[in-house]
Amino acid sequence: MRSTLSLAICALAALSLATPLLAQESAGAPQSNAAAAAKNVGVVKSISGNTLVLKSDAGPEIAITVAEGARLLRLAPGQTDLKSAATITLADLQVGDRMLVRGRAGDNGTIAASTIVVMKQADVAQKQQHDREDWQKRGAGGIVSAIDSAAGSFTVSVTPTLSVVVKTTKDTVFLRYAPNSVKFSDAQKGAIDQIKTGDQLRARGARSADGKELTAEEVISGTFRNIAGTVSSIDAANNTITVKDVLAKKSVVIKFNSDSQLRKLSPQMAQRLAFFLKGGAQAAQGGAPAGGQTPASGAPAGNAPGPRPGGAPDFQQMLSRIPAVTLADLQKEDAVMVVATQGTTGNEVTAITLLGGVEPILTASPNGMSAAALFSGWNLGAPGGDAGPQ
Repeated sequence: MRSTLSLAICALAALSLATPLLAQESAGAPQSNAAAAAKNVGVVKSISGNTLVLKSDAGPEIAITVAEGARLLRLAPGQTDLKSAATITLADLQVGDRMLVRGRAGDNGTIAASTIVVMKQADVAQKQQHDREDWQKRGAGGIVSAIDSAAGSFTVSVTPTLSVVVKTTKDTVFLRYAPNSVKFSDAQKGAIDQIKTGDQLRARGARSADGKELTAEEVISGTFRNIAGTVSSIDAANNTITVKDVLAKKSVVIKFNSDSQLRKLSPQMAQRLAFFLKGGAQAAQGGAPAGGQTPASGAPAGNAPGPRPGGAPDFQQMLSRIPAVTLADLQKEDAVMVVATQGTTGNEVTAITLLGGVEPILTASPNGMSAAALFSGWNLGAPGGDAGPQ
């Protein structure tokens, strides 16, 4: 999710290229020697004459020779029908373009291309910008607190005091984050029955007039860990910290990589969020927040989040304004909240987002549960903050 996703071309664009187009190419341009056929998907790294280097999605760099008479087509992001693709020339290719190449395998993994299908970098960036804006405008997300399987709907806790009912239909598209990935680009096609209580979920679709319901066109979900507590040790050499987690009641090792976000609240913002949590607890008990203010009232311009339906702050917008820090800025006994991948083995997880400066928040929520619910609305920078599904 990098504000995270940094305009990286998501794997769904690769799938929209590879799956239907390869099927069409297989039917329309059979190879005389199937054993020599080759195909790959990736991004153009360099171009020299009729040779280019493709940085494949699988990792290796592949030399591609564009054979005379090769078929070059330009496809818009999301488009899957080659019949409407525009014919282009080798001169139209640029570094950064995304492409599917099909041809004959050569020595050392090279490919003599007979067909190249291209998504131009500018086209992808334009669509991603549109999708980002649309996810921000028509999206909602948080922790799944209840599931109505019969109705195909989910109650999502956006904040400790605000929930949205996400309704799905037969046309809703489901995506699922990978267990050990912090990247939206690694998300795969999912299904409604994969979603569980406690999962993170973001949906995009039509909102009801009061903002309390959303009929989803797309849903992205995943199982992540909410960690809240104090730092007990820091291992800078291995990019890990150990946190005494008040939620799990045990220590957990958290690993950081280039996709992890580290941010720190100012004391003033931390106090405001703590006030919001205390106000929410009082409201749940039938009382009013201290001073008679709503949680989002009196916010300094430019620092506090904008309101959501019901007066709750928009924490996704807030996160983008919080200053970034590095692992070197953390100290032992610092209070932190972390959203991390669930992981598949052992006690080590990978951080998606770490938020420091949260002492007042954890004090307002001694068991960490309300704080985790509050934080969950921010943790997935994509699709809302980075690049929406293609």
